[in-house]
Amino acid sequence: MEPLLHGIMLAFGLILPLGVQNVFIFNQGATHKKFTNALPAVITAGVCDTILISLAVAGVSIIILSFEWLRTFIFLVGFIFLVYMGWLMWRDTPEVKNHQESNPFSAKRQILFAASVSLLNPHAILDTIGVIGTSSLVYSGNEKWIFTIACIVVSWIWFFALAITGKKIGQIDTNGKLLKRLNQISALIIWGIAVFMGSQLFLVII
Repeated sequence: MEPLLHGIMLAFGLILPLGVQNVFIFNQGATHKKFTNALPAVITAGVCDTILISLAVAGVSIIILSFEWLRTFIFLVGFIFLVYMGWLMWRDTPEVKNHQESNPFSAKRQILFAASVSLLNPHAILDTIGVIGTSSLVYSGNEKWIFTIACIVVSWIWFFALAITGKKIGQIDTNGKLLKRLNQISALIIWGIAVFMGSQLFLVII
């Protein structure tokens, strides 16, 4: 019971803050007419988190990020991508009509962006390694499996809940004005994270 509760509480603590990944999933739920059309983003985010958590618990990710040049590269790519994604969201103007999608993100594009905001976010990776990976060291055998699965299940439930909440907001906003404001707020959040990431990159370089 202890590893189960530990995994659930830890995963919620890490995933609740409003990060790029959460903003993107919520946005896809809000701007697609059908919930199923937002599933590529939800499933991709869930799979990516499953991979990161599994690698963290296995200790593989710690070995990978021990290379300074690789950390610098991840920060640089993440910074550039976040600036670009913020720009896309800022200029997007949703048009909600009876039989028309309000979002330009196709399934392929959702998968690409969801994977990018999950795997190219250094802080998410470092949090996963530093917190979940380190916390898992106190368990072994079946207890470690329970802890790992608890973290993964919470992650999947959260992404589905975010997309469903976004869809409800999208149904209320029939003229697209609220979605436009949400896109702009999302862009500002993403740019803010990009600036913070840029400052971290500067510290790493110097």
